[in-house]
Amino acid sequence: MPKMKTKAGAKKRFKFTASGKVKVAAAGKRHGMIKRTTKFIRSARGTMVLSDQDAKIVKKYMPYQR
Repeated sequence: MPKMKTKAGAKKRFKFTASGKVKVAAAGKRHGMIKRTTKFIRSARGTMVLSDQDAKIVKKYMPYQR
């Protein structure tokens, strides 16, 4: 059987932790920072771990990264 393909968009956006959880950058920080609250900007810094429901979808896109 041929190899499964990894979704190119997914490999650019997601990384996996050692325990298999999915890390992702916070959404909503590309532009329009003036109208955002300081609290939002601070909390959206760095990366966060996806919920189990969302991680299940992402893992289908990246079959060999698990």
